[in-house]
Amino acid sequence: MPGPLSHVRVLELSRVLAGPWAAQTLADLGADVIKVERPGAGDDTRAWGPPWAGEESAYFLSTNRGKRSITIDFERPEGQELVRKLAAQADVVIENFKVGGLVKYGLDYDSLKAINPGLVYCSITGFGQDGPYAKRAGYDFMIQGMGGLMSITGQPDAEAGGGPVKVGVAVTDVFTGLYATIGVLGALAHRDRTGEGQWVNLALLDVQVAVLANQAMNYLVGGKAPQRLGNAHPNIVPYQAFATLDGHIILAVGNDGQFAKFCQVAGRPELAQDPRYATNPARVANRKELVPILELLLEQRTSRDWLSALEAVGVPCGPINDVSQVFADPHVQARHIHQDLPHPTAGSVPTVASPIRYSATPIEHTVAPPTLGQHTDAVLEEALGLCAADIAALREKGVV
Repeated sequence: MPGPLSHVRVLELSRVLAGPWAAQTLADLGADVIKVERPGAGDDTRAWGPPWAGEESAYFLSTNRGKRSITIDFERPEGQELVRKLAAQADVVIENFKVGGLVKYGLDYDSLKAINPGLVYCSITGFGQDGPYAKRAGYDFMIQGMGGLMSITGQPDAEAGGGPVKVGVAVTDVFTGLYATIGVLGALAHRDRTGEGQWVNLALLDVQVAVLANQAMNYLVGGKAPQRLGNAHPNIVPYQAFATLDGHIILAVGNDGQFAKFCQVAGRPELAQDPRYATNPARVANRKELVPILELLLEQRTSRDWLSALEAVGVPCGPINDVSQVFADPHVQARHIHQDLPHPTAGSVPTVASPIRYSATPIEHTVAPPTLGQHTDAVLEEALGLCAADIAALREKGVV
């Protein structure tokens, strides 16, 4: 069944993670995504292994599902002209070059807008198109530090192992890719009403500050910079990981009723009546006194015992799984999150399915991440009307 964006063509001039993540999301929604790569090398992440599936790195496979790959050297005038012709037929262009990096090739927004006024052009940079840092390169790790995320991630400085820690996934890139997708969809909706395209700009630093969410507001409202709390929550108690008799669990009490139920299961119902702990604001204020009491209670029973007893009364809790346990989880399996896609050289490759579920236009993953230049001939013939001899001549010159 055609996806909701089956009428949209995307020309991707990006690499690594944020841009490709946006393009993959649009491909999941049915868009025809043509990924332009460097001849002979391609997206940087093609070399970011091990591990490998055949000759493809797992990293590349994670963010390029559903696309067609075409190799064009747009440092050459002939290559620039090919990309411009493709852009003239595209609905969306996604690029993540440095500020002004595509001007010299005539592939910047102003140049492409002149030939395609309805084009939605999405630029992703580290720091945006203006401001004192605009010309700097930006990478997820450094943005996690600059954008405050590492100041609230990890154990408190005074505790063993304390200090700044990055998140284990490049979340700033992923969030930027998702915000880029949202921005593109909004611009397409505007174009559908007016016929007018526009330039959508994303900066990793902007996104990282935005997704500080409640922590940013805690500072703006309270005037005090949040600090690292390990696995604890700044605004809710108890909402953290606890050691049990044989491991750890997460206890995520979201309201006073759930706390009372926990106390009943733990054999300490009086804690929920104590004015120091009866309400969440009181529990937050008396965190240092309450948490040690809970730690002593939790370590007396096994994880399985706690999870079974708490789930039975509706107290939010859960295990702390490693990635192998995640994919072995019966609920994850029932949701078909792990799927396998046929691949031209590896036989098949795994993929992690999109979490978006539509009732009328369900997402179907059928196209594996492409091999380098896999679709060059087909795209040039189909989109630009080039014949085999034309393509062979371009290949002989090293343009494609």
